[in-house]
Amino acid sequence: MEEQAISLLELNRRVTSAIAVAPGLQGVWITAETSDLRSSGGHCYMELVQKDERTGSPLAKSRAVMWASTFSRLGAMFYAATGTRLRSDMKIMVKVNANYHPVYGMSLVISDINPDYTVGDLARRRNEIIARLRAEGVFDMNRCLPWPQLPVRVAIISARGAAGYGDFMKHLHNNPQRLRFETELFEATLQGERTVPSVVAALEAIAARDGEFDCVVLIRGGGAVSDLASFDDYTLASNVAQFPLPIIVGIGHERDVTVLDYVANTRVKTPTAAAEALIGMAGAAYDRLRATGDAILTLVRERISGQRQQLAYYQGSIPALARSIIDRNRQRLGPEIPAAITAAVRSTFVRSAERLNAFGVLLNTLSPEATLRRGYSITRVDGHAVTEADALEPGTVITTTFAGGRTKTSTINL
Repeated sequence: MEEQAISLLELNRRVTSAIAVAPGLQGVWITAETSDLRSSGGHCYMELVQKDERTGSPLAKSRAVMWASTFSRLGAMFYAATGTRLRSDMKIMVKVNANYHPVYGMSLVISDINPDYTVGDLARRRNEIIARLRAEGVFDMNRCLPWPQLPVRVAIISARGAAGYGDFMKHLHNNPQRLRFETELFEATLQGERTVPSVVAALEAIAARDGEFDCVVLIRGGGAVSDLASFDDYTLASNVAQFPLPIIVGIGHERDVTVLDYVANTRVKTPTAAAEALIGMAGAAYDRLRATGDAILTLVRERISGQRQQLAYYQGSIPALARSIIDRNRQRLGPEIPAAITAAVRSTFVRSAERLNAFGVLLNTLSPEATLRRGYSITRVDGHAVTEADALEPGTVITTTFAGGRTKTSTINL
């Protein structure tokens, strides 16, 4: 008996019909991980993957689609519940209808989504990273770093043209207290798959010059919240946690948080809030400095005032004190001291007079007149005394002085 054959199209039509009415294939809730998610014409296309928990290798795959009418509703609901948009590498729980197309094969049409499952998975992944950092002993390292007294040298990690970076710079440098900050930008990509290696490279560049900065500011303005998933990364969180300078994280999200918000020294909501934090710390340091200056000025003024009062007291009391000292010494001297001084002076005068009389007697004894009175004479030639006879030549006129007068004679030839 000859076998009856059917066409492939007919077989696919039978499969399509069987799947369409098969129990357990319509309105089924499944869990899977998204891959290659993209949107086109308002529709959302993706591949759903089931992976081995131990090896990560795929165990099952299926194409899935969320038609535009459904995607606009479910996408908005998912974002409102999770704070992030649907993207690849995200675990989801969806309600699907199995569908088989004669040309394109089997696919799953998504009709509903449970955001609580995704929220739980994101929290689980975040908690796993936090637990690992705690186990390694690095979780609190950056959070516990002390801030410098005046944090004005700021290294900034951001995209140069980002609105958040512009808002930060404007707010920081136009502060009402006119505090001056030194800032340097280390450019990085803050969305997409380049986020982690880009930010890590910026941190390494700053660490190589950490002596030139007081702190680091990691900022990102508004945008697709789904991009925040890049900040729930172990490698990036580990680098931030162990960084040697305090880090302020302000990546433009207000409701949800990332691992970086837990490990960074300071977490703020927006780039503008990061600028406010720096202005507040620098302003507090300025206020402390001004208060210290005022206290020093007050102390100096009080010291000068006290010294002036003390000087005025001394000026008034010194003359009276001097007179008091003189009076006390006069009383100690009494009437006997002047008489003793007079007697001492008189005795000194007597002794001096006796010495003078003795010198006078000695001078009279040794004078030429006394010598002449003892029978001596003085012979002079032209007024000069002659002490040697050989010095006289015959016929020389000599003058001889005696005690009773003088005479002139002429020498003869001896």
